[in-house]
Amino acid sequence: AAEMVPTTSLLLLLSLALLAPGLSVDQCKLTGNWTNDLGSNMTIGNLSSKGEFTGTYHTAVTSTTQQIKLSPLTGIQHNNTQPIFGFTVNWTFTDSSAVFTGQCFVDKDGKEVLKTMWLLRSDAKSIKDDWNATSVGTNVFTRLPNKME
Repeated sequence: AAEMVPTTSLLLLLSLALLAPGLSVDQCKLTGNWTNDLGSNMTIGNLSSKGEFTGTYHTAVTSTTQQIKLSPLTGIQHNNTQPIFGFTVNWTFTDSSAVFTGQCFVDKDGKEVLKTMWLLRSDAKSIKDDWNATSVGTNVFTRLPNKME
């Protein structure tokens, strides 16, 4: 039995060494400028030590006739290699809010992609109008190149 311990340890180390390359995924970072499949843009600021962040969202699409304005977003992420996150956008130009949840991935070409799902809550005039006050959808965000200062 004393012979088994070094052999087992050696096999464990060897198997970990063989598995390690498959586990090394590039870090995906939320901070920065993003655009989605509809042409909306958002900027996410630096993360706090608790994984909290703030930013801005400029939507390219709206169901209102109001002029679109930059809107604040607030969120939180799990701090891992391909982080899961969630954030709320408080639209400044209309009585509605949106919540997004998703994950930051690094694709096979090494590009960062945010896969998200959202709920958009609009103002219902009365409780009987509540049935259609929430919309759901998905967006895919890709990183915008850094703007030259």
